[in-house]
Amino acid sequence: MENDRALLLSEYILETRAYWLEATDVTWETGLLRAYLNGEFYNSFGGGERARIAQTRVSNKDNQWFGTPGGNDTDDYIFLLSLEEVVQYFGDSGQLANRPNDDPYNETWNIDDQYKEARMTTYRNGNLGTWWLRSPGANGRCVAAIDYYGGIRVGGTVVYSEITGEGNGGVRPAMWITL
Repeated sequence: MENDRALLLSEYILETRAYWLEATDVTWETGLLRAYLNGEFYNSFGGGERARIAQTRVSNKDNQWFGTPGGNDTDDYIFLLSLEEVVQYFGDSGQLANRPNDDPYNETWNIDDQYKEARMTTYRNGNLGTWWLRSPGANGRCVAAIDYYGGIRVGGTVVYSEITGEGNGGVRPAMWITL
């Protein structure tokens, strides 16, 4: 909660949907998933419900580990959480800010910490699933995600991956509502 508004995050993965459809660099600002969430998904709410959803300035920071550009900040009604918001709301082990150096090849791409259970979620049928974040991954063709077991994929998942069927990725929308 913040002043006269509250952040809502879907408890479950509501659906699976592509972040982008081809092998090209993309940011949250230009992604198909953002367009869907702020268009068709937002418009699926009734007028009274939409009136309570606050348009929010969404910060799209560069990936802290890989330097991948996050793109311009956006004004959204519905959004996905960022890497920074995930650690803020689900627990911060300090690994995002301080990339672990225990990998001799410096190829660490994930955070698997004591907060992973809090980040785990399921589809409505109870099957575990992965869910997209809006932050970029290791390059412009990857986007950060949360895996089945709550690990943070800082290096990300390919944006044009086939995301069909449960268990391969999903959408967990967030929004600020006025109280």
